[in-house]
Amino acid sequence: MIKVTLPDGSVRELAEPMDGRAFAESIAKSLAKKAIAVKIDGKVKDLVTMIDRDAIVEVVTPTTPDGLEILRHDCAHVMAEAVQELFPGTQVTIGPVIENGFFYDFARAEPFRAEDLEKIEERMREIVDRDEKITREVWPRDEAIAYFKKIGEAYKAEIIEGIPAGEDVSVYRQGNWLDLCRGPHLPSTGKLGKAFRLTKLAGAYWRGDSRNEMLQRIYGTAWATEADLKAYLTMVEEAERRDHRKIGREMDLFHLQEEAQGSVFWHPKGWRVWQALEQYVRRRIDASGYVEVRTPQLLDAKFWEQSGHWGKYRENMFVVPDEVPSTDDDAPIVSGKAKLMAIKPMNCPAHIQIFKQGVKSYRDLPLRMAEFGCCHRNEAHGALHGLMRVRQMTQDDAHIFCREDQIQSETEAFVALLESVYDDMGFTDLNVRLALRPEQRVGSDETWDRAERALADALDALGRKYTLAPGEGAFYGPKLEFHLKDAIGRSWQLGTLQLDFNLPERLDASYIGEDSAKHRPVMLHRAILGSLERFIGILIEHYEGKFPLWLAPVQVVVATITSEADGYAQDVAQALRDAGLRVELDLRNEKINYKVREHSVGKVPVILVAGKREAEERTVSVRRLGSTDQKVQALDEAIRALAAEATPPDQRPAALKAAAE
Repeated sequence: MIKVTLPDGSVRELAEPMDGRAFAESIAKSLAKKAIAVKIDGKVKDLVTMIDRDAIVEVVTPTTPDGLEILRHDCAHVMAEAVQELFPGTQVTIGPVIENGFFYDFARAEPFRAEDLEKIEERMREIVDRDEKITREVWPRDEAIAYFKKIGEAYKAEIIEGIPAGEDVSVYRQGNWLDLCRGPHLPSTGKLGKAFRLTKLAGAYWRGDSRNEMLQRIYGTAWATEADLKAYLTMVEEAERRDHRKIGREMDLFHLQEEAQGSVFWHPKGWRVWQALEQYVRRRIDASGYVEVRTPQLLDAKFWEQSGHWGKYRENMFVVPDEVPSTDDDAPIVSGKAKLMAIKPMNCPAHIQIFKQGVKSYRDLPLRMAEFGCCHRNEAHGALHGLMRVRQMTQDDAHIFCREDQIQSETEAFVALLESVYDDMGFTDLNVRLALRPEQRVGSDETWDRAERALADALDALGRKYTLAPGEGAFYGPKLEFHLKDAIGRSWQLGTLQLDFNLPERLDASYIGEDSAKHRPVMLHRAILGSLERFIGILIEHYEGKFPLWLAPVQVVVATITSEADGYAQDVAQALRDAGLRVELDLRNEKINYKVREHSVGKVPVILVAGKREAEERTVSVRRLGSTDQKVQALDEAIRALAAEATPPDQRPAALKAAAE
């Protein structure tokens, strides 16, 4: 008998091997109709794949994440087939799935036009209606090279030439069209449906290298249903309106420029948001028993060699020779002979160096070490995107050094802290994934069993629902991933908790146990916000720049109706500053409606209007962002109310009381 474990933990026994389609039908005919692939022990396979051994099996449908990826992959293939039917002589190159969609790069002498997208979409619908069968074929490498050269697909031939000699290649055929591909794919084009849209044209260099020829890229999106497609397109429109780069300019928060690729120039207003956020996190971790440290930017390459990053991650690091540059115009700037150092891309090895100073006892654990560490990663220029993808970043990073028996309690404490922080930031829709052991890993199965169980037990103890991600853990240990949704439904992966048995071993960290012997600590890598740059970008888009009062860069503007109120307005502004508020004063000789409009564009939450009457009565007219109403209040009353509202969530009376309890 073959034992098959389903995602819900139930077990079915098969008397004989069967393919994915038959297995789906054995569960329910309705499931078989929806099935497009099968997932066996964490690997997605074509539906014709045989289940012939004990395994964890999931039937993949279009509405699952794996199913959506297959739909988008197939949509790229259908688009490529449509393009070659409509525009003979066009070469196809690569067409991967990306977030929420796909693209394909084409080599064609004549440029595509925007109106061509509609023609291509129409032909794609025809291909779906044909319901072309999709099958996988395995070809000898050299035979594949010869075939693609013969039909004029030079780029495909070049890709195959990069495969080691003697290896076979995977080719998928749909109808009379075929493409080099690893798969998996749908059983037929009819399974794709018509919930797709081609979205834009762009240029792209072959293999991403500016020295190569320019190709034409067509982007698209595909979904399981028309309703999902419509919701996505609506979200895209809203996302464009909320783009943090546009709002950042309007609010004068930051800018980026070519001369500092991937690094942010924070303006005074943007830096106020940063400081408010950093100070909030610092108070939260201080109250949770963390010690804050500061470590060097530049470290000897030996630390990265010992940690394993040098071999696996070096292309993403900025490497620096340890020598004085030459000032001789006729000589190289650097000799190429000096030992190498690297600007840190993460803080982990440096924190271990602090842990290793002095002897640590089991009584010293857990040691929670935090750093707002400035890190650099050598991201490709084309991958950079505003605050969301940068080269220089500051992380709310921390490492918890603990004993194995402390993993569960430390995980529980971290998850509770993370959820509380997200709640304070206005994010309440949170999903958790537990990423389990990958094929390539270090450590014994027994150790992995304990580690995975400890993380799962912590989530169970907190009553937190989660999904399993088989095979997606780090090579050194399992991890928790925290995905939150913003105001328009987009999902962002932010916080992580990674359990590491490997790095303390590689960098020789130890503590003295109760038995007076040396033991390796467990290292929990954890972050809540991730990079502050990216988190601020997400906040800007989530709130559309309309920050809650405690985070707003300018919390209150005091604006005058007439110059007769200038003196009173200055007193009001000073009283607000004395109450701890971030205030600007607008005494310009402009109409009040003009001032209100201008500060509304700048997303100022509160405008206090002062005129002659307000000065005489010591009142202010309160206008809120997004409202046409105004409320007249006594000055002292208005200041008390605003000061209370502007108090960070962790410092409000209810939060302080809860913390004390």
